[in-house]
Amino acid sequence: MEGSLQKMSPVSAVIKEEIAASSGGPNIPLSPQEKRVIKLFPGATLADWEDWRWQIRNRIRTLDQITKLMKLTSHEERGVKGAGDKLTMSIPPYFAALIDEDDPGCPIRLQSVPLDYEFETTPDEMLDPCGEDKNSAVHGLVHRYPDRVLFLVNEMCAMYCRYCTRSRMVGDGNHTLNTSTYDAALNYIRAHQEIRDVLISGGDPLTLGDRMLEYLISSVKAIPHVEFVRIGTRIPVTLPQRITPELMAMFKKYSPLWMSVHFNHAKEVTPRVKHACNMIADAGIPMGSQTVLLRGVNDSPEIMKKLFHELLKIRVRPYYIYQCDPIVGSRHFRTTVETGINIIQNLRGHTTGYAVPTYVIDGPGGGGKIPISPDYVVSKENGRYTLRNFAGDLYTYVDPTY
Repeated sequence: MEGSLQKMSPVSAVIKEEIAASSGGPNIPLSPQEKRVIKLFPGATLADWEDWRWQIRNRIRTLDQITKLMKLTSHEERGVKGAGDKLTMSIPPYFAALIDEDDPGCPIRLQSVPLDYEFETTPDEMLDPCGEDKNSAVHGLVHRYPDRVLFLVNEMCAMYCRYCTRSRMVGDGNHTLNTSTYDAALNYIRAHQEIRDVLISGGDPLTLGDRMLEYLISSVKAIPHVEFVRIGTRIPVTLPQRITPELMAMFKKYSPLWMSVHFNHAKEVTPRVKHACNMIADAGIPMGSQTVLLRGVNDSPEIMKKLFHELLKIRVRPYYIYQCDPIVGSRHFRTTVETGINIIQNLRGHTTGYAVPTYVIDGPGGGGKIPISPDYVVSKENGRYTLRNFAGDLYTYVDPTY
């Protein structure tokens, strides 16, 4: 660290950095952008930067802070001033350092800095577009599909994505559910033997401490009929410092676990993120990415292909592309469905199948995930199929007869 950024003794700084190194920090030097952001916090050290709790405590949340990092557009300034009435702004210093201060169209900036377009609504938009509240068996537990449930264990994230489908829940970003809520959800799962799959999500469950996470994971894993446990999180992307050796050691105790992560742009795949995802994969946890299709962020085949190739290199399987949910104030983010179909059409056959996720629309009002794909079946008659391949050529397939 540069001496000008420190207001503690050199010995104290060295001790803090040694602590970070001993806890498995990646020992990645600060980038110029990170040095620019850390200057907002006098006395901060590299050890602080690698401490996920420090990152949480020092999230960028005010107009004064964000204007020290970039010159806001008029749309951004109005958005930041009004965000508290809809979805608070909250950006970890690490993720803020990825923002291009000179480009209002920066994909990180668009996802994290509020715009006044969020206050415009259209008739098709909803507070709860996925119908989670009406499918909530008990508070914090959504039971929509026959054999699986969504266990929402908190109402806080490290960074509030501006298109968040659960903005009605996360509120000011400081809520945590209590143990009585957890007990009611766990009792429901125990009482319903058809439930074999539990997705632990939020908010973001990885904003909880290791002990609380272990309590939740161990409680779910102890239910005999639960076969499959997943963790839904964006933390490896927005706050990779949270992925520690201690957390991974705890996760290993409850193998098998799976993780659904949320990447939207190749710019998010940084050295720290690569380090975090390697730790997760090395702990034996398969990862699948759920990408949201966002206008101006990733709405082209080239951008998506680049992202998916980068994800495969860090052992993350592209799993879903979600059509952006019609959450209130999301029109500026949403693309046409044809845009998503075109992306899939330009991936299938043009890159490895591992890099081709399923494009889905979460049926507005609670219909669940509905897969959308290009029309590869040209005609079907008496068991005879005319098919179109990725290059546009036609082929015939005939069903067997018995």
